[in-house]
Amino acid sequence: MPVALAAIIEPDAMGKTIFISAGEASGEQYGALLADALKKLAAERGLGEPRFVGMAGPRMEAAGVERIVRAEDMAVMGITEIVRHLPRIYAEFRKLKKAIREIRPQAAVLIDFPDIHLKLAEEFHRLGIPVIFFVSPQLWAWKKHRIKTVQKFVDRMLVIFPFEEGYYRERGVDAEFVGHPLAELPLPTVSREEFAAGSGLDAGKQWIGLLPGSRMKEIRSNLPEMLKAAFFLHDDYLENARMGFRAPQPEFVLPVAATLTETQRAELAGMVREQAVGLAIRIVGDARAALFHARASIVASGTATVEAALIGNPFVVVYRVSPLTYAIAKRVVKVPHVAMANLIADRRVVPELIQDEFTASNIVKELRELLPDGLARQSMVEGLAGIRGLLRPRDGAGAIERVAEIVLGEIGA
Repeated sequence: MPVALAAIIEPDAMGKTIFISAGEASGEQYGALLADALKKLAAERGLGEPRFVGMAGPRMEAAGVERIVRAEDMAVMGITEIVRHLPRIYAEFRKLKKAIREIRPQAAVLIDFPDIHLKLAEEFHRLGIPVIFFVSPQLWAWKKHRIKTVQKFVDRMLVIFPFEEGYYRERGVDAEFVGHPLAELPLPTVSREEFAAGSGLDAGKQWIGLLPGSRMKEIRSNLPEMLKAAFFLHDDYLENARMGFRAPQPEFVLPVAATLTETQRAELAGMVREQAVGLAIRIVGDARAALFHARASIVASGTATVEAALIGNPFVVVYRVSPLTYAIAKRVVKVPHVAMANLIADRRVVPELIQDEFTASNIVKELRELLPDGLARQSMVEGLAGIRGLLRPRDGAGAIERVAEIVLGEIGA
């Protein structure tokens, strides 16, 4: 057995071994928070410190999760993109299954990422290891046949959107709405001046957030059109100044996901240098602080839209995938909205620009309504506040703490 793997699977006599797995930036953040919460709860109950292994990113590793597979190596998107990376994904998946059989953890917490995790759930079930699935696959939108896999192999489904609880319970799955982890986070405390000083921004300018996604494929698809929109907004400012109108000068804030590798970060920086000559664009590491201080944002569909909604930052949702992926998705996805914020509210709170509608001119048209004070901005701010209320846990307990209690309960702690 390789020395590295032997070190991972060495039994821990003091505490329980818990498999925690996440494959994308948002799930990886929740995984890190969960590891911390489990350690704290185990200490409060006088138990041995749990040991964590699994598929993890850098934040989970910093929280004490020993990485069998790197999350950043598995985060691909879309049908055509997955096909291209299948050999590597399959090799990493076999590595995970081998480690699971040798480690035999007392419980498995699988966070989102259903393409991999529902297959792992079958392996855990076969070994008699309880499976807690945290952050539901969006079966209510597409791939509804997967409900049979969930019914057979998932012991507890812990959902973060309130409408999902009823969906699963009606289908015989032990589901619980635990609240959304982001809904309990306090607003960023960094001041505008402090954030500006640490990020090379000008606190006197009007900041506009650019959030193209957490995966490099998303960034390549979404960022170029966002940069074109940034040029149009900059031209608006210059035209207003030429005509003698006073208008805030825009500066653009581009947060980088923690799961991007150094090579990918370098590629992103190169895209900005080559495609945004003359624009004031600052690449930053803190997406929540960027959203908190930005006047408005352009956000790729995904978890970042929930973050923007919870922080109360007016935004436009955009997204683009390969033509084949989109053509297939149109046939199988049956939901009234694309943006999660709109699905939660059950109405169109934020504008959605998807695929062919995702153009720089359409983005600017929407932002021209949202940037100044007025009815459109106020209406969206009020709609986002309503979404925050819907995502808070019903009993006041924190979502991550509730998940930690359930996990310890499943392993008989």
